[in-house]
Formats: sequence, structure tokens, C-alpha cells
Amino acid sequence: MIFSLQGMVQELTPTYTVVNVQGVGYYVGISLMTSQTLTIHKETFLYIQQIIREDAHLLFGFKTRSEKEMFNLLISVNGVGAVSALILLSTLSLDEIASAILSGNSVLIQKAKGIGAKTAERIIVDLKDKVQKFSNPEENISILTNNKVKEESLSALEVLGIPKRMSEKLADKIIKQNPEISIEELVKQILKNI
Repeated sequence: MIFSLQGMVQELTPTYTVVNVQGVGYYVGISLMTSQTLTIHKETFLYIQQIIREDAHLLFGFKTRSEKEMFNLLISVNGVGAVSALILLSTLSLDEIASAILSGNSVLIQKAKGIGAKTAERIIVDLKDKVQKFSNPEENISILTNNKVKEESLSALEVLGIPKRMSEKLADKIIKQNPEISIEELVKQILKNI
């Protein structure tokens, strides 16, 4: 089993790289996060996950051990293949994935192309107890609080006849600028800016 590769980056795209190790080129699937850390014709070290199927021997590379661990957790979920896991790792940071799983935010997970509502829910259910170490606990508490504030504010606005779609982006922007905002204040701010 190949655990890691160290060699020259021979080819580089956002989704794969070819690492030349003493004259042998290894085709390695990578995430955007890993791709951004590599430089063509420069030496690199990648942690490798090898997947052996009937029709192929696939290599997936990661700049950090944490990213490799998250990849393995994701592919352990029924319905999540290696490509879907890489797309998710390319769309969200490890911390964002862990926070989304811990707070049950399936909408954020669905932002990754090819991951639908059922798969997102399955990821949350299967990995909720396994992703604690990938996220910042204080951040999670504030994310959970912010989600509650946001949801209740959007519900209040819907009662007032303002569609959720219209106010959701605005709510995200306001919460980002003021994470400690109250429900009442958030509703007022959204009403001012619509």
C-alpha cells in the first residue's frame, strides 16, 4: 500500500497532479486545497490514499494528514465516492465541513456539486461523532448560536411576507459582520437593507 509520495510535480491541474518519483510518474487525484499548495517542477510531499477497484488502482493525494483523514471519513459514508469527497474538500475547508456536520447544516454540505439532500443528511448522521477534532469548539458554539438566530429571524421575516431566498444572503452578511447579533436586531437590519 502506498502511504506517501515525495517527488517532482510533473503536471498540475486543479483536480490531479502527476508526481515524478525517480523517473516514475504517479497520477494522483487531489482537491483544490491541495492543488493550491503545489508548484509545477517543484519538489513535493503528499500523503496518499490508495483505492483498489476491480477496474483501476487509484491514488488520491493530500498535503496534510487531516485532509486525508477527512477524505477517508467521507468515503466511509454510503453513497459518497472518492470524487464526491474531493469535490466537497475543494468546496469547503476542513473546519467548514466539520462545523456543518456538527451543527447539522446539510444546506452547506449540499453546496458541493453532486451531493444531494439525502447524501448530505447521511454524512451528518454517520460522521457527527467523528469530526470533533477537525473544528474549533468555540467557533462551533457561535455557529450553532448564529444558525438559531438566523433561522428564527428568517422565519419572522417570512411571517412578514419576505421570502427566505431574499433575506438569507443578507442575514449571512450581517451575521458575519456582527456574530453576537440578537434576533430582533438581525430582523431590523435585514428590513433596513431590503
